[in-house]
Amino acid sequence: MIITRFIVAIVAGYLLGSIPFGLIVGKLTRGVDVRKQGSGKIGATNVMRAAGTRFGALTMVLDVGKALGAVLLAKAIVGESDLLLGNLSLDWQAAQVITGLSVLLGHNWPVFARFRGGRGVTVFFGTMFAIYPPAALLGVEVWAAVALGSNRMSLGSILGITATCCLMIPLSIAYSLPLIYLLYGVVGAVLVICRHWDNVKRLSQGTERPLF
Repeated sequence: MIITRFIVAIVAGYLLGSIPFGLIVGKLTRGVDVRKQGSGKIGATNVMRAAGTRFGALTMVLDVGKALGAVLLAKAIVGESDLLLGNLSLDWQAAQVITGLSVLLGHNWPVFARFRGGRGVTVFFGTMFAIYPPAALLGVEVWAAVALGSNRMSLGSILGITATCCLMIPLSIAYSLPLIYLLYGVVGAVLVICRHWDNVKRLSQGTERPLF
């Protein structure tokens, strides 16, 4: 039954998202608990500061991989099944979007790390690479350019996520993308940016931690 397949995809997405790669990498490489370092988050940026740049990069790759894998798995689980609920179609595209959100929730509030997770930037881009790669590519380019140019990862993250979301609007119109993809871009972006609220305050005060 398709509802069961959806539930399996959502639960799998949350559990994959909950894998705290940043915490694991920090402990295995430097013997540190990244939740007790810097921002207290388990994302790649905090791992970079606590354990070194290469291990931060490793964490980034692993986080993108779990997000990408979860969304692709959702498509495989649901397959060609389809269920109409009024004007809403529950198909593999809807499964991708809902699973993408569950991965984000798992990463930000992971059951395997006492619900102390990251901010969801790399996970958002990972899901977008599976859902619609062109938007993700632009977002990553903006993210990297701003972060390196300003030496503020949070600023790059916020603008990169915003660029991805904004690009989804004209692309959805020009290429008739599923409306649910645009909805994911907006909801996912809002969720990630809200997790950066403390960074936004420090940026406005000029006290934000530098990337390097």
